[in-house]
Amino acid sequence: MVSPQKRQTTIISTKGQVILPKAIRDQRHWPAGMRLTVESTSDGVLLKPAAIFPPTSVEKVFGSLPYAGKAKSIEEMDAAVAAEAKRRARD
Repeated sequence: MVSPQKRQTTIISTKGQVILPKAIRDQRHWPAGMRLTVESTSDGVLLKPAAIFPPTSVEKVFGSLPYAGKAKSIEEMDAAVAAEAKRRARD
């Protein structure tokens, strides 16, 4: 629970807009234009960052990128991931 000294207030505009205090936006790293989900709870209103991508499953995206050639082994995939991580660490 937030102590009364740390609570901040805001006002609902005639358009139903609420300004979140800068300290909270900074703490949460919420820039202007950030999409939030709004949920009504028994304690009040809950704001959370909206998902960047809609929920999906492996079945929906499997095979979405074309690949021509022999299937890669787990060892080959692990080596490729390690090589890319090493390359990015240098950049």
